[in-house]
Amino acid sequence: MDGLTVVLDDRPAGERVPLTEVRARTPRRAPTPRVAEVLHGLGLLDDDTTPAIRAWIDRQSSELPTGFAEPVRAWLLVLLTGSPRTRPRSQPTLYIYFGAVRPFIERWSTRRAHLREITAADVDAVLIPLRGHQSRNALAALRSLFRFAKKHGHVFTNPTTHLSAARVDPSLLPMTDAEIRAVEQVAVNPAQRLIVALAAVHAARAAAIQHLRLDDLDLPNRRITIAGHAQRLGELTHRALRAWLDQRRIAWPHTPNRHVLISGRTALGVQPISKGYFHFHLRRHGVGLDRIRGDRILHEALTAGADPLHLALVFNLSHTTASRYAVTAQNLLDGQLEQTAEQ
Repeated sequence: MDGLTVVLDDRPAGERVPLTEVRARTPRRAPTPRVAEVLHGLGLLDDDTTPAIRAWIDRQSSELPTGFAEPVRAWLLVLLTGSPRTRPRSQPTLYIYFGAVRPFIERWSTRRAHLREITAADVDAVLIPLRGHQSRNALAALRSLFRFAKKHGHVFTNPTTHLSAARVDPSLLPMTDAEIRAVEQVAVNPAQRLIVALAAVHAARAAAIQHLRLDDLDLPNRRITIAGHAQRLGELTHRALRAWLDQRRIAWPHTPNRHVLISGRTALGVQPISKGYFHFHLRRHGVGLDRIRGDRILHEALTAGADPLHLALVFNLSHTTASRYAVTAQNLLDGQLEQTAEQ
């Protein structure tokens, strides 16, 4: 009450109070956060402060050489807020992207005066020594930076264009129509349909499916926990689960095994199915579970803006794996855009 009395004294009714004024005028004996919280609840708070992430962008970009500072700042702001055709990126993604390109800019600035002077050879020179997730993160960040710079006139040509096809991992390409038809022909019984649904909808690994337990299912609330990661139960998986559980109940009504998938052998005990179970039901017919799972992750990356953090959160992936799928998706999207532009 003391804090509210001070900041609202002699102020017209209904006039909003700037947050900077709340912080400056609130008495030391009054908790400033609580005063701001109450004002916000009353609709009387005007947050005129600069968000921490914007202050970080301004500070980091101002430390760059003159010819690079403004394009990089504008790029980071668009990543933060999004644009009519792109979704906003998470703050950790901004940190990762900027952390990847900053060493390159510092290296280029010793010989180049502006971002527009960077060539494809300059890009290749900084990427060649990198390996693993560092290479994938750097490639994703550089491609994002120069696509933005080209679109907004900061550079004349995009020096990363030649990387699009060369860096696509063939094992991560979308499933072909023939592969999809093969899966449809193989998945004929309830067990096979459930395995395919878990991989195709939830990107579940074979080990996660193998150890999935009845306690991990919440059918009334449409929730499922896979490898400790709780998520919404998709309609396809929900139907497949009900069909399999009905068959399981009829075939082994008194089994003590709490695993979702069981066989005639494991129904007599409490152990999970073996890896040979997947070979018998799918792999011997030419259907790979990892291929289905990878196609699901890639589809999410293509539709959700190729954001590695989003993929990591949705599918419980490591940052390395999420970055790999994000880079591949971005390469594919760029290829589609380039093809559309040529047509």
